Amino acid sequence: MSGFLKLLFRNRLAAVGAVIIGLICLVALATPLLPRADPDVPATADRFQRPFRPGHLLGTDHLGRDLASRLLWGTRLSLAVGVAAALIAGTIGSTIGIVAGYFGGRIDNVIMRGVDMLMAFPYILLALAIVAALGPGLMNALIAVAAVNIPFFARNIRGVTVGLAGREFIDAARLAGKGHTRIILTELLPNVASMIVIAMSTTAGWMILETAGLSFLGLGSQPPVADLGSMLGEARAALITSPHTSVVPGVMIFLIVMSINLLGDGVRNALDPRLRSGALTRPRAVTLVERRGAIPAADQKGLLNIQDLETQFHVGDRVYRAVNAVSLHVNPGEALGIIAESGSGKSVTALSVMGLVASPPGVITGGAVRYEGEDLLAATYRSLREKRGDKVAYIFQDPLSTLHPLFRVGDQLTEAIQAHHKEPDDAARARAVELLKAVRIPNAESRIRNYPHQMSGGMRQRVGIAMALANDPEVIIADEPTTALDVTVQAQILSLLDDLRRERGLAIIFITHDFDVVAQLCERVAVMYAGKIVEEGPTGAILAQPAHPYTRRLMACLPELGGGKRRLAAIPGLPPVVSDLPPGCAFAPRCDKATAACRAGEIPFDGDAAHRVHCLHPEFAPMEVLA
Repeated sequence: MSGFLKLLFRNRLAAVGAVIIGLICLVALATPLLPRADPDVPATADRFQRPFRPGHLLGTDHLGRDLASRLLWGTRLSLAVGVAAALIAGTIGSTIGIVAGYFGGRIDNVIMRGVDMLMAFPYILLALAIVAALGPGLMNALIAVAAVNIPFFARNIRGVTVGLAGREFIDAARLAGKGHTRIILTELLPNVASMIVIAMSTTAGWMILETAGLSFLGLGSQPPVADLGSMLGEARAALITSPHTSVVPGVMIFLIVMSINLLGDGVRNALDPRLRSGALTRPRAVTLVERRGAIPAADQKGLLNIQDLETQFHVGDRVYRAVNAVSLHVNPGEALGIIAESGSGKSVTALSVMGLVASPPGVITGGAVRYEGEDLLAATYRSLREKRGDKVAYIFQDPLSTLHPLFRVGDQLTEAIQAHHKEPDDAARARAVELLKAVRIPNAESRIRNYPHQMSGGMRQRVGIAMALANDPEVIIADEPTTALDVTVQAQILSLLDDLRRERGLAIIFITHDFDVVAQLCERVAVMYAGKIVEEGPTGAILAQPAHPYTRRLMACLPELGGGKRRLAAIPGLPPVVSDLPPGCAFAPRCDKATAACRAGEIPFDGDAAHRVHCLHPEFAPMEVLA
């Protein structure tokens, strides 16, 4: 609860709304205890008294009744009716939506067609028709307001339920023998409860306003009982001569509706995990750079040189150190492999190169990334945009995240070309066909008219490679491009990348967690753990005699064909949480060679320029491996 309130009050407007509605509710609850005049007793001698008169703080109405007293009791009544209507509409509408979304088929069609019929009528006219049929009265107005809002809840909750009903955990519950009622109550309801709360919190204000509107028309609260809408209705005849009789209830309605809406937005942000983490916040065009230390001096290593790079994610008060002082370089015509477990910082390192880490919450806090000597972290957005896809290109793991589902692949290839080079449409299209042929897609002239969904996973990945090659880049960063492919297609893609590297002199940074892929494609390899490079060197030397215990343990997890019976030993424990990294070596809690010195402080990166290791107790001296 404290965490929810902390997130809620982080939104300043929501905090203002919470304070205002809290004060209003507190006063409304205390109304029976306050020494105020009877709100329903007229005193014609005191008609239309101005505010701040003795005994009448807010003045009196057309019958001499105390406006302050009527405002307190009317606010209490309007809040009660609005909250009750929200609860009734939310409960009934959510139940309808869950049932329709869960069962689907004919039940869903029948229920939702009925909901559609209700939504076809303007809601205020439908409310008026219900009140006309039931007769004027506050209870009937409550029923009318609740009824016209039921379709809203039903359709919204049904949409969420449809997305959950086909998920694996629902299938598992059915296989476990749970009945429909138990599945709805124990599996679906907890997952949609936050959406129901959000819908109620954001619509309660409008229900209060709708109830006030019916009372204003004389169909809600009946004299002498007052709510905010009836107070406005009774005061409209004296709007010019005694405006305070209309302003007082009008201001209260405004404060209630505004504060509930602001609070509802805050509740939505606090309950929705995507909004809470900043995932739905519109990111900056370039990753935010806030380097706090000295910028590393330029050196002459490689075409692309990453120097002491640090990238963090700031989520609330927590700081996740995803990339921690990473230094790498790649030469023209060379393939560098980065290998590690998931969550070690491989992809974040790659995305940081061209400022593609989403901000918020990502922040580059240190180091430098130099391309041909230029520090890309200090480059302008225009400069980075010119280099993205032209000088440094990416191949992502999932081609569907690269390709737009509504555009043909040929159009997307020509767009990638024309974004950097002013070529006519015919020339760009011819170039797109050449690229598809270069990545060995058969019938390129016809395939160029295909949509992404008309291609297999391997074909889509080849199109992704073609887009990366569209502008003849000098560096390609391939982020696990073969993970989702079958073994045959994976071998073809790796062979294609290797051929393109040799033919065009490309520098390739290949991110993977498969040592077989590294052995086939890469000349050098860097092993990452908890955001740091723990070992770097020639691929052959590291595969033959890994020095760091983590590298050795990682390789021991791989099956070996033709090697006889061998036990696959899993690495004990779990990787550390990068928001709370232990001092010293991050792998020490999982390492059987760790000593007190490993946990004491920073571990040096020992070795020579070819083979280095972050370890106090390597399996062998690095120089002996090279000898």
